[in-house]
Amino acid sequence: MSTEVNSLYTIRGRGAAANPVNRFEMIEMVPDVDTMDEDLAELGELPLPQTQLLRDASRTIIASNDSPDIGFDRSINPYRGCEHGCIYCYARPTHEYFGLSAGLDFETKIFVKTDAASLLRAELMKKSWEPQVIALSGVTDCYQPIERKLRITRSVIEVMAEFRNPMTVITKNHLVTRDIDLFKDLHEHRCISVNLSITTLRKDLQQIMEPRTSIPSRRLAAVEQLAKAGIPVGIMVAPIIPGLTDEEMPAILQAARDAGAQWAGYVILRLPHAVAPLMVDWLERHYPDRKDKVLNRVKEMRHGKLYDAQWGVRGRGVGEFADQIGRLFEVSKRKAGYRTDSRTDGLSTASFRRPPVPGSQIGLFE
Repeated sequence: MSTEVNSLYTIRGRGAAANPVNRFEMIEMVPDVDTMDEDLAELGELPLPQTQLLRDASRTIIASNDSPDIGFDRSINPYRGCEHGCIYCYARPTHEYFGLSAGLDFETKIFVKTDAASLLRAELMKKSWEPQVIALSGVTDCYQPIERKLRITRSVIEVMAEFRNPMTVITKNHLVTRDIDLFKDLHEHRCISVNLSITTLRKDLQQIMEPRTSIPSRRLAAVEQLAKAGIPVGIMVAPIIPGLTDEEMPAILQAARDAGAQWAGYVILRLPHAVAPLMVDWLERHYPDRKDKVLNRVKEMRHGKLYDAQWGVRGRGVGEFADQIGRLFEVSKRKAGYRTDSRTDGLSTASFRRPPVPGSQIGLFE
């Protein structure tokens, strides 16, 4: 689809308005705008693509990483792709490894790990497994809309509670409050922390930038519900989009602290591979007056480029403007009264256990 078409049309309820070419593929599919429904054309909208669920046949469930930019090295992602449709999502290019696009395909073709709970149980039962913190949603959101029906994330948490393996969750969805009962069981053994990602307090911006996420007030309500239930909860101001959302940081931190958040962190906008042109296109469609400001500030923090994959740089950026954001974050956090810096402080592996195998001698004497 041409840049001209992208700049004219949007898709209601979707972050991207096109499927940019896959960097690994030679063929590109381009919709024929001339055949669009006339009513949609007058509204400047493209036909609404439907979400498709695809079975993920992965035979392992715990992923590992050695990045110093991430606060965990083990994670579980029950879904590949994410219907939340956040335009800035750094995980979008992962869909290209399946021959798909980082654009609409990432939001509408969701791979579902139906065997996640059984795979996790098998991993934790291995004698080689050393108890350690596992992050839920290291790449895509484990509480995206389809979770309400499929409950795969809940089944994973049930296994974690059974083994008392410590875990941390990060999400943009109020649906996380559904599992407070399991979180309480985990918290009895210091095995849970929950994080809400809050990018903006503006509902109008959220609905076009993160179209199928919970609105900001619902995320704050989730923080409050979790805190009142005694569950350790914090927030991530992530990503901070310079020139668009950075000015909201103090207000986000204060609102979340008032709701009961105990800690806070932040990440600067990352634009790897196809995410950069998607973000440029989104700015052209929704914020043409701010486009140059946002992109120039991103480049200021990325050695003159839209993205720098260097460890230690990609999450925070470099230069004067990145330093200003960091200082403002620390000052705002202290002013709001946050108590700790880390979402994994206090988590413990001391209560980890392996349930007896049915029919074993141990089971007979319990």
